[in-house]
Amino acid sequence: MNESFGLQAVEHDNLGEIVYGQLSDALIKGRFAPDARLTIRDLAQSLGTSVTPVRDAILRLIQDEALVQKSAREVRVPVMTLERYLEIRQIRMKLEGLAAREAALKAEAKDMARLRDLIDRNERAIADEDWAGALELNQTFHFALAQIANMTVLRGILGRLWLQMGPIIAASYQHGGRAMIDQHHIILAAIEARDADKAERAIVDDIRGASSVIIEQLSALKPAGGAA
Repeated sequence: MNESFGLQAVEHDNLGEIVYGQLSDALIKGRFAPDARLTIRDLAQSLGTSVTPVRDAILRLIQDEALVQKSAREVRVPVMTLERYLEIRQIRMKLEGLAAREAALKAEAKDMARLRDLIDRNERAIADEDWAGALELNQTFHFALAQIANMTVLRGILGRLWLQMGPIIAASYQHGGRAMIDQHHIILAAIEARDADKAERAIVDDIRGASSVIIEQLSALKPAGGAA
């Protein structure tokens, strides 16, 4: 198998953490499609490692509910159900709302400049129909709010949620078009104005608005049972 999934060969120091980080990043950025079958051997070849650190990383991702063990030899990316998606969306609105509030209170000039740069680059990516680039910039913007808020525990929780959300967001991002970024401008304006309430409302509106396409797609599917 020659497909690399956009992964980079890793060095031999601290292989377990590096491989886990690479696979997590690939899931968050939607490089693995929902229901994709992953094999340890193919991933190890892509990463240029032995199978052991890949196996360990996959076990961790199964514990994170980012992958599902279908059988002794079959690991797949979960297929999201509508019920599960709505639950995760509700949690995200609460937690990312908190991150946006804290970011509005703590952001420095360099943080605002970083957010503005992410939005500008995302605008260009959407205009160029570079959906992979736009998707990555969208994810980076959301994570940046928790970083600016300086909430390490919250970042970890959000990371685990995005591991589960990445594939379905990636599958629908192009269909969302401009709706996927419009609220980012409002979030930035609220942070610049130190308006924590407005920043929280805007991130909630962002998540809710961008979810309409995903809900439509999931509603058209039959329940996936335990696959999620």
